[in-house]
Amino acid sequence: MELFSSGHRRGVVAAPHEAAIEAGRHVIAEGGTAIEAIIAMAATIAVVYPHMNHVGGDAFWLVREPSGRIRAVMAAGAAGARARRELYRELGYETIPPRGPLAALTVPGAIGGWMLALEVAKAHGGRMPLDVLLASAIRHARDDYRVWRAQARIPAEKLPELHDVPGFAQAFLVDGKPPAAGTSLTQSALAAMLDHLARAGLADFYRGDVGREIAVDLERIGSPVTREDLSRFAASLAEPLVVQLESGSVFNTPPPTQGLAALVVLALFERLRAAEAESFDHIHGLVEATKRAFHLRDRYVTDPDRLPHDPDRYLAAPFLDAEARRIDRRTAAPWTGAAGDGDTVWMGAADRTGLVVSYIQSIYWEFGSGCVLPRTGVLMQNRGSSFSLDRDALNPLEPGRRPFHTLCPALAVLADGRIIAYGTMGGDGQPQTQAALFSRHVLYRQPLDEAIDRPRWLLGRTWGSPVGKLRLEARFDVGLVDRLSAAGHDVEVLEEPYADTMGHAGAVALGPDGMLEGGHDPRADGGAAGL
Repeated sequence: MELFSSGHRRGVVAAPHEAAIEAGRHVIAEGGTAIEAIIAMAATIAVVYPHMNHVGGDAFWLVREPSGRIRAVMAAGAAGARARRELYRELGYETIPPRGPLAALTVPGAIGGWMLALEVAKAHGGRMPLDVLLASAIRHARDDYRVWRAQARIPAEKLPELHDVPGFAQAFLVDGKPPAAGTSLTQSALAAMLDHLARAGLADFYRGDVGREIAVDLERIGSPVTREDLSRFAASLAEPLVVQLESGSVFNTPPPTQGLAALVVLALFERLRAAEAESFDHIHGLVEATKRAFHLRDRYVTDPDRLPHDPDRYLAAPFLDAEARRIDRRTAAPWTGAAGDGDTVWMGAADRTGLVVSYIQSIYWEFGSGCVLPRTGVLMQNRGSSFSLDRDALNPLEPGRRPFHTLCPALAVLADGRIIAYGTMGGDGQPQTQAALFSRHVLYRQPLDEAIDRPRWLLGRTWGSPVGKLRLEARFDVGLVDRLSAAGHDVEVLEEPYADTMGHAGAVALGPDGMLEGGHDPRADGGAAGL
């Protein structure tokens, strides 16, 4: 599968797995829209990349419509009715456990997002039958799919915390052991569930036979999510956040996501006027802008129904100008370390009508809660473990409350007429990798494939690591590494030239001439394809 694809007129897709790319390209080839292509890709990658995402997780969309309107589809489930702080305290917990039934405490929102996105697609000619959109996912789950390198590695690393979680061993181990790369696995219960949804409709996941079966299994294992929680869930449309830059308008998702932080990073960096790509000013400037943005995020971002004020105040020039003045151009600010883990997939699609989609889907940590529901094959996320049992915290656990999300798909409408959807997986790395890609491609005019390929950095931690250093891939210039260290950054140079730690970035773009291009990360197992 090509990592970069350009020169297309009908459509283009990008994803971190070749099966998802094939599913999306097939939809485009059959006359489907970019939105429908994303749904086929989302369903397929939930089957073949279960360590990164599943139908038991959440999702967020940015959709640019042919009229130019941009909307966010917010598909994040809330904490269940039984998810009370007292429950965890009574069971002896000081924090919410990250694995097992008590970590599976929020409603899965992703499929609700597919439902709502299909309604948007219908307004733009979307007519693809649901059985066609889900066909690839059903086939891979029923017949078999090949275990990729990362999926083989992660169960071995996390086996002590996942082995005894209900349903995990039966679904993802072979004779009690992690499967080797190249092993073929099936998910027959998941295949049957998706086949039922293809005939009964996606709403059945929440309010029909599938919802009933999910609720029965959740109650049996001791999850705080009830059937009433499932039946009440609905995804919603929202206005995205937007920041105006000299290069154009950049959009991201509103709270409870960290989209605000991603936009603040770019806006602060623009004010620093770093002239040269790959220079100390470039990397240091983005790292210091990230620190300011993360401080803001960690003080402010919570359930959107509980925000103290409008997030737009932080995207206005007076606030951004003041924050930029606080950045030292020569010396690193103290850093205590952010703490946003996350295993996720970003995917993008664009079509000839002008629909451009930035999409992200996740179960939070690798394999989420680890709980696989036997009646439906649903792997439940552990996003709710990001709640706090401290009632005075920014994100305290409460029934019906939505958790904080590191997920934040991005989209830009540039002054030169191009529309670019882009994003990445990687917890705290998402705003940083987005900023690396955007600055290189848009500000410094690097070709899209080169901007995705270039060496990256990560401040903080991701993929479950406790390290809070500034990590750099091995391909950075030694002189630049020395300058960053001399400026006070706690630098660690990784051995890998292309490290999974740095996320899996991708992008699709629609030019003013109607030409389409897409690219994806050599650090992942996917690429881009178009027609």
